[in-house]
Amino acid sequence: QALIPLVEAIPPIRSRRGPRRRRPGRLHGDKAYDHRFIRSYLRRRQIATRIARRGIESSSRLGRHRWVIERTVAWLGGFRRLHRRYERKADHFAAFATIAAALICHRRLAK
Repeated sequence: QALIPLVEAIPPIRSRRGPRRRRPGRLHGDKAYDHRFIRSYLRRRQIATRIARRGIESSSRLGRHRWVIERTVAWLGGFRRLHRRYERKADHFAAFATIAAALICHRRLAK
């Protein structure tokens, strides 16, 4: 339910040459995203997919891509305020998530 608004919310990506990219090149997902309407939506947006099919493929081949997401979620979980959602308003929670992401990037660049 949240995949389509998430893909719609991706801002245009600036590049040195050519026009701005308005969509991601590829989407990786596990079996939870194996639905006909999701695949057709991504096909209409011309986004290549790598989604494991239910009952046919295992999602273990997505491991190296999935590890990056799991690691990032673990980093965000290190911030106590984000570990449990204390904020009632979604805007406040999004602001704290943005601050946490900025702190994570700062720490990684400082190394």
